[in-house]
Amino acid sequence: MIKQITRIGAFALATATLVAAVTVLVPTAPVQAADRSYTYNYDYWGDVQDSPDLYSVCKVFTSSDLKLEKKLLNPQGLYVHDRSVFICDTGNNRIIELERTARESLEVKRIIDSVSGVEPATLAGPTDIAISEEGNVFIADKGNARILKCDSDLNYISEYLKPNDATLDQSIPFAPNKLVVDSAERVYCIATGINKGLIKYEEDGSFSGFVGATPASYDFKQYIWKKFATQEQLAKMEAFVPTEYDNIFMDRRGFIYACTGSVSQEDLKAGKADAVRQLNLLGDDILVRNGVYYDGKFPVYGDLYMGDGGGYKGPSYFSDVTCFENDVFVCLDKNRGRLFSYDDQGKLVFCCGGNGNMDGYFRMPVAMDHMDYDLLVLDQLDCAITLFTQTDFGAQVFEAMDLFDQGKYNESQHVWEEVIRTDGNYDLAYIGIGRAYLRQKDYKKAMEYFELKYDADNYAKAYRQYRKIWVEEHIVTIVVVIVLLLVIPLVIGRYRYLKYKFETSDAFKYDN
Repeated sequence: MIKQITRIGAFALATATLVAAVTVLVPTAPVQAADRSYTYNYDYWGDVQDSPDLYSVCKVFTSSDLKLEKKLLNPQGLYVHDRSVFICDTGNNRIIELERTARESLEVKRIIDSVSGVEPATLAGPTDIAISEEGNVFIADKGNARILKCDSDLNYISEYLKPNDATLDQSIPFAPNKLVVDSAERVYCIATGINKGLIKYEEDGSFSGFVGATPASYDFKQYIWKKFATQEQLAKMEAFVPTEYDNIFMDRRGFIYACTGSVSQEDLKAGKADAVRQLNLLGDDILVRNGVYYDGKFPVYGDLYMGDGGGYKGPSYFSDVTCFENDVFVCLDKNRGRLFSYDDQGKLVFCCGGNGNMDGYFRMPVAMDHMDYDLLVLDQLDCAITLFTQTDFGAQVFEAMDLFDQGKYNESQHVWEEVIRTDGNYDLAYIGIGRAYLRQKDYKKAMEYFELKYDADNYAKAYRQYRKIWVEEHIVTIVVVIVLLLVIPLVIGRYRYLKYKFETSDAFKYDN
C-alpha cells in the first residue's frame, strides 16, 4: 500500500513538473494578448514601447443609454459646443443635441429635424453641424444639397448652395459633408466629389474660392509617358489630381486641421502625401513635423508598420481630427480603430485603441471631438459614443505641457520627473525636461537630456548657447592662449636665429 501511494505521488510530481515546463515554454492566451498593450508609443529606433494608459473609457453611450425612442442609424457626425454634444443621426435625418450633466451622464436636450422659414423645412441626411461665436447654427444638410444657417432657435437665416465656379463640373450634385465656421462666420466646407480643397463662403453666403488643396502626387515615369501618349492612352491612365479631405477641425486660433485617408502607403512613406495638414488663412500647410527617429523624420500618419492582419491592411486612415487648447491634436484612425496624438512639434504623445467589440475598441469610428481634455468618439457601426477621460498618468503629461506653455518651466520639469518615475521609457518626458532646462538657461543639463533621447535639433540649440557662454567666460584664457601660440614660435625662431648668428660670427670662431 505504501509503495502504491509512493508511486502515485511520484507520478503526480512528474506530471506537475511537466505541466509547469510546458506552461513556461508555451505561453497561455492572456500572455500572448499582452504582447501589445492598449496604449503604446514609438521610440527613436521606431520600436513599439508599451505605455501606461493616458486615457481610459469612462462610459459607452448607446441608443438605450441615451433613452432614444428611435435608435441611431448610420450616424456620421459629432460636434461639441460648451457642455453640449451634437450627433448627426444621418440615417434618421436628424441631429440630436445631448447635454453632459455629469461626468458619466449625457441626456437628450432636443432633437433637430427641421428648420423654420425655409423649404424644404425637414433635414435630409445631415452630416455635420457647427455653432459660431454669435450662437448661430450651421448644418451640412447633405441630402438637400445645402448648408443651412439659422439662429439658436432654429429659425432660418440663409443658405449656402453649390458654388457657381467655371472649374466645377455642374453635373455633379452638391453634397456638403463637413464644415467649420470661424469667428467672422466664414464657412469652410468639404463636399463629396470636389477635390480642389475647402470651399470657402463669406459671411453673407457668397462663394470666395477654394482653400488648401492637397498637392497632386504622381509617378515621374507616368508623367513622362503622358507627354508622348495618345488620347486613347491618356483616357485609360489615372489622372494626377489632389485628394479630397475627409474631415476638418478649427482650433482656438482659427487654424484648420484637415485630414485625409485617401492616400496610398507608398506616398505616405515617400513623404509625397500628408495625412494631416494645418492650414492658415491662405491655405498653406504650417503643421510642424519635428518628430524624428533613426530612419529620418517621424511621419504624422499613424502606425509606422502597416502589415496585414486582424481584419485590416494598409496604412492608417484618418477619418477625423481634433485639437486641444494646448495644441496637442488627436487623429482618429478608421482603419485600425485607434487614436494617435501628437504635440505642437509633431512628436507622438500616445497611441491607443484597436478594432473590436470591447469598451475602448471600435468597429468603424468616423468622428470625434473633445470636451476640455475628455475625448468623445462616434462609432458608425455600433451607433455608440465612447467617452474617454484622462488617467492620472495622462493628467500628469498634459499638466507638464500646460505648465511649460505658461512659462512655469521649473514646475513643468518636476512634473515631467514624476512622469519618468511612472514610465522610464516615455521619450517626451526626457525631451520635456531638456526643454525646461533650456528655458532656464541650464544648457549643459539640457544637452544631457536631449542626448538621452537623440533629439539632435534641441541638442544643437542647447549646444550653441552653451558654447556661447563658455566662450564668454573663458575669453581671456582663449586670447592668452592664442597670443602665446602666435608669439612663442616667433620668440623661439628669433632666439634660434640670434644663436646661429652668434655661433657663426668671427668673434665666436676666434675665441674658440
